[in-house]
Amino acid sequence: MTEWFTERIVDSGRLPLFFLMVAFALTFLFIRFSTRMIRAQVSWWPGNVTPGGLHIHHSVFGIVMMLIAGFLLIALANYETHVTNNILAALFGIGAALVLDEFAMLLHLRDDYWTQEGRESIDAIFVAFAITVLFVLGIHPLGLSGDFARYEEQRTAAVLAMSIGVLAVQYGLAAVTLLKGKVWTGLFGLFIPPLLLIGAIRLSRPAAPWARWRYPPESRKESRAKTREKRFRQPAVRAKIAVEQAVAGKFDLPDPSAAESAARRDEEQR
Repeated sequence: MTEWFTERIVDSGRLPLFFLMVAFALTFLFIRFSTRMIRAQVSWWPGNVTPGGLHIHHSVFGIVMMLIAGFLLIALANYETHVTNNILAALFGIGAALVLDEFAMLLHLRDDYWTQEGRESIDAIFVAFAITVLFVLGIHPLGLSGDFARYEEQRTAAVLAMSIGVLAVQYGLAAVTLLKGKVWTGLFGLFIPPLLLIGAIRLSRPAAPWARWRYPPESRKESRAKTREKRFRQPAVRAKIAVEQAVAGKFDLPDPSAAESAARRDEEQR
């Protein structure tokens, strides 16, 4: 294991990525533990940061950390500062975790941390962590994974055209996969191309654009898509939600958007 780590991570220059990944994961686990303690009103836990009554969300600290780490990484790019790079990468990972943990709040500009809407933050965390793991393992997305290596050896128009053509086909498959509503398959297919072929060939999800465009109402394909959604997709979603709630806590508060709509209706009826 030590030899593998040295050869695949250290010698390949991916040690900063490894530090980023570890810091990201540990920070996410810590901040979720902290928010659950605060929500449970545990007396011995420090609680929110509220100087002068102003609640400072942890994404603010994350943004500051990312700015500092990013600036210093760029400023020191031409210097041999391996230890510093690892520290800054870890700092960036900490900041990224703090920001993405409140991704839904930043996206919707409302406090939806413990609502179903807030689950989008956990999705963002999982996606970011999974992509980081792939990079740490040396698995790169299309266009960055040696797709033009042959052209570097043989600089001819034919080789260039072939390389671009292969890349275009792969991105075309990715587009079809995403249009079929298979976001996770399309995303990870950019790193593992065979997934794109599987996603593009298989049936679309019933509510996806591809199904709306190409599956006529009451058609056999629409019926099969709905059956597959109910049989496979919905149990998988329930399992994913169970894992998310086990890690991050229950998202059981009403969505702010629903509450706002209800309040507006009440005002209109008065």
